[in-house]
Amino acid sequence: MHELVLMAAEDQVETVSDALMELDALSVSVEDADADTDAEQALFGEPGLPAPRPGWQRSTLKALFENEAQATEAATMLMAQDWSEDIHLVAIQQVDEQDWVRLTQSQFAPVEITPEFWIVPSWHKPPDAAQRVIRLDPGLAFGTGTHPTTRMCLRWTAQQAPRFAADWGRVLDYGCGSGILAIGAGLHGAREIDAVDIDPAAVEATRNNARENGVELRAGLPELAGGRYGLVLANILATPLKLLAPLLAGHVAPGGHLVLAGILARQAEELKAAYAPWCALEVSDEQEGWILMTARFPAAT
Repeated sequence: MHELVLMAAEDQVETVSDALMELDALSVSVEDADADTDAEQALFGEPGLPAPRPGWQRSTLKALFENEAQATEAATMLMAQDWSEDIHLVAIQQVDEQDWVRLTQSQFAPVEITPEFWIVPSWHKPPDAAQRVIRLDPGLAFGTGTHPTTRMCLRWTAQQAPRFAADWGRVLDYGCGSGILAIGAGLHGAREIDAVDIDPAAVEATRNNARENGVELRAGLPELAGGRYGLVLANILATPLKLLAPLLAGHVAPGGHLVLAGILARQAEELKAAYAPWCALEVSDEQEGWILMTARFPAAT
């Protein structure tokens, strides 16, 4: 493998990246050329939204090619374009072959939810202290347990199950992704579990993951959800959660729990206002700027 390294201005990053892919690059990455210096610039974006800018004021682009000849030809073709006068060739260098599968796997270690409850990729042995384990490998659907919102939802389920699992005769995981929240509920005593998502790939992932973990559930598109549930879980984002307030609240049974995640700390009041007609949301957990909001609905009179 050979790596072509270029330097370009922010407004050229997308054009150069697209050109490199057209020239048969296996991959293209963009880094801040001023990283680890006083001129380093941080790029922050809201989750679920595009990055605020395509690159940095001075961006380093690294393109991977099968061999040196391809990297050299790509550099020659690129530098010959009339718009490339401000693009600078930094290097064409050999990179070591790597076992990319093993390298990727090494980045995903077991995730502790509580000392007794863990998420463990299939290539890892569960920790000795683990009493409940979700076997889940990184895949196409969101929800591998590494994100704070997922961990907070699972932790809430684990902590509340001893007291409330008997009331979880029906559970709804709305926006199930990988099915991790539905599986977590099933491992903690939930019974009739419905997991729904607008993405058919997520539905299929949920079915497969549930089967691997020995959890019985129904997975399907949102219209599968029906009636009232003792526990409704939704780990999405604040804007869709606000829009879905009537629907989600309408699915919570008297005395049931609503658990919402995908919410930034500064969005708490917006969510409280959106759900006020049905329940009083409160912040139950916070991690890395994200919050978990929950409510228990009044029992039937």
